[in-house]
Amino acid sequence: MKYRIYQIDAFTDKVFYGNPAAVCPLEKWISDDLLQKIAMENNLAETAFFVKRDNEYQIRWFTPKTEVDLCGHATLAAAYVLFNHENYTGDTINFYSTRSGKLTVTKQDESLALNFPIDIYESIELSEDLIQGFDILPKYALKGKTDYVLIFESENQIEKIKPDLNQIAKLGGRGVIITAKGDDADFVSRFFAPQSGIDEDPVTGSAHTTLTPYWSKRLNKTELTAIQLSERKGYLNCKLLDDRVEISGKAKLYLIGEIYVD
Repeated sequence: MKYRIYQIDAFTDKVFYGNPAAVCPLEKWISDDLLQKIAMENNLAETAFFVKRDNEYQIRWFTPKTEVDLCGHATLAAAYVLFNHENYTGDTINFYSTRSGKLTVTKQDESLALNFPIDIYESIELSEDLIQGFDILPKYALKGKTDYVLIFESENQIEKIKPDLNQIAKLGGRGVIITAKGDDADFVSRFFAPQSGIDEDPVTGSAHTTLTPYWSKRLNKTELTAIQLSERKGYLNCKLLDDRVEISGKAKLYLIGEIYVD
């Protein structure tokens, strides 16, 4: 069988920055085993697959190791592919995930805006297991649906911190978000998920479903700018909308190709 494949750099306007995602449009769903093998072969943080159903697109996301509940940058990449390369003519795309529900992506000038449900988080004890994952002591700890969140004092700490990936991998869940108030943006972050096959994710849209409500409350504002301080860096605009969050950014095409599987 032959399938189209795209590679898109998300949350950036330049190739080699932001977060690369593979996108595979499908006419119908193939086996979960084959979906996982394709994602493993791509060896990117995420591969998104979608199938058109009536007026929406069913979407799923796979790391090299596992299927995940939600992925922001790969959804942004999938929307970019539909708008620019798969003949989609509207301004809003309706995606649906059996794990995350209804998700929409809308054109906004040169950016694309994701509309996702907010994550519900709670304060938790700053346990020794969490502390041992990093060489700088965090101030507070939170736990969302799938991720831990550690709050630090400064952007400089987020930039300089050294993770212990073996320790982080023992924590369970999807991964660990670290964050602090930003110098040139409202907040900054990084994301580590060795337990999901991603040592450090360049830009994590879904992490901002947790970060946006947290920083909105801390900073007393509903519209925020964010930078993910990975080596590739990513730039996001976030808006809190009651129980939803709008996460917008740009994307850039890197590759169009075909894959062949038996």
